[in-house]
Amino acid sequence: MSRSNLWRRSVSTIELAAFSTVVMFCVAGVLFPAASAARPAAARPNVAVPGDVGPPTGPATKLKLLVLDPDGKPVGNASVYVRFYAESGGLLHHDKLAELDLKTNNDGTVKVPPVPQGKILIQVIAKGWHTFGKWYDVEKNQQSITIKLEAPPHWY
Repeated sequence: MSRSNLWRRSVSTIELAAFSTVVMFCVAGVLFPAASAARPAAARPNVAVPGDVGPPTGPATKLKLLVLDPDGKPVGNASVYVRFYAESGGLLHHDKLAELDLKTNNDGTVKVPPVPQGKILIQVIAKGWHTFGKWYDVEKNQQSITIKLEAPPHWY
């Protein structure tokens, strides 16, 4: 077999492999349209989109958080993450963990949009302070939570 025939045979094998891969992905997109990433999030049912939770279906709580340093001074521009279980209402009715990402004002406060009552995780990250995280049970329609940050550990 000459070199030119060997080269043609190799190219055709590579082309065939690439073509079969393209066909496989096209068939997968037709048979499993929910797995297709080309559709917008609004068109995909039961897909968790971070930050796009929607209003709670059951009883909700409006939270007001106050973030303070150990001296009682407000901590501004701290990142606050509120995680809670939101009902998906999907095929298997699994709850999904939703997250809200917020920042504190200069006075150390942040108002959280209504979240479902029950267990929520509040995490606070601020430059120069030890990271805070704690689970809370919220049962009231409105609730205020004060968080005191601690100094970071000293490294020697």
